[in-house]
Amino acid sequence: MFGRRIGAILLVGSLTGMVAACGPDVGDPVTGEATQPATPMTTSSPPVGSTATAIPVPEQLRFTAKTIDDQSFTGESLAGTAAVLWFWAPWCPKCRAEASRVAAAAQAHSGKITFVGVAAQDQVPAMKKFVADYKVAGFQHLADLDASIWTRFGVTQQPAYAFISPDGKVDVVKQQLSETALTERVSALAKA
Repeated sequence: MFGRRIGAILLVGSLTGMVAACGPDVGDPVTGEATQPATPMTTSSPPVGSTATAIPVPEQLRFTAKTIDDQSFTGESLAGTAAVLWFWAPWCPKCRAEASRVAAAAQAHSGKITFVGVAAQDQVPAMKKFVADYKVAGFQHLADLDASIWTRFGVTQQPAYAFISPDGKVDVVKQQLSETALTERVSALAKA
């Protein structure tokens, strides 16, 4: 008899759990406000009447910034495209050494992959001088004065890269890349 009661209690508990799990999200029980899922990626909805599918927006791309030319930039603008973020600092000897190969990769894949420099650890005049001196003006550069974009991508030192595929996958490389390694990664991204 005791075994039947335990079995009945377990059955009712299991059914209650299944019904609750399949039911609608009623929100926070304390405030009644809708809760949001804990997910690293959201989607950007297409315009009403469009046949396009929603574009995945990686959490790392949910930022706004200023370019070194004081223009507004939104990370979400990169969603659905192949992109390379290059994290650099004006005083960094490794960044100086790889600048020409980053510029060459950006030029070789122009129109297919969006390159964006993310400069930090200095002020805008030094960033502008670096871009001019090392001839990397062929793509946009963000002035990440507080390193908040670096932080979003887990970058703590330069140089580093974030390779972003059109499907929203983000691959962060926290080291300098040889010309061969950079070419291989960018070519693979171009095929994605």
